Amino acid sequence: MPETTPTLTIAELETAADADAFRTLNEAWIEQYFTLEDEDRAILGDPAGRIIEPGGAVFVARLDDEVIGCIGIMPVGDRVFELVKMAVSPSHQGHGTGRKLIAAALDRARTLGAQRVALESNSALASAVHLYEAFGFRHLDHDEIAPSPYVRADVHMVLDLV
Repeated sequence: MPETTPTLTIAELETAADADAFRTLNEAWIEQYFTLEDEDRAILGDPAGRIIEPGGAVFVARLDDEVIGCIGIMPVGDRVFELVKMAVSPSHQGHGTGRKLIAAALDRARTLGAQRVALESNSALASAVHLYEAFGFRHLDHDEIAPSPYVRADVHMVLDLV
């Protein structure tokens, strides 16, 4: 019997298993490089309540039935959304999954009427920062940066959609 190539799909978070994968994937990379913070615990423990119910969305990337990546788009102001909690399983990085997740989140932000999408990251995550730059995100000047709930956030970027 011939081998079938696994199929990558991007879908909205729907099940408790999806929410668990969202939490687990994010905890893994955060704990690998940094320390889990209170805001991480709040969002990862309740993605529906913290991201979806206020008017955002969470997407999961599945390779066949396995969740290998995730991302959220969360409202943070008037027509301003934040790209949050992007994670791709280490064994599946470098194959375009992050790019597809960002594209899905930005498409949703546009559908929701966003004029701007912001994000926070860390300079140690160079490949992620490069990917955001490839989508047209620009680094904020020091005087444009709002206080962050994350100690690790030393990269602040925005993408203007209009």
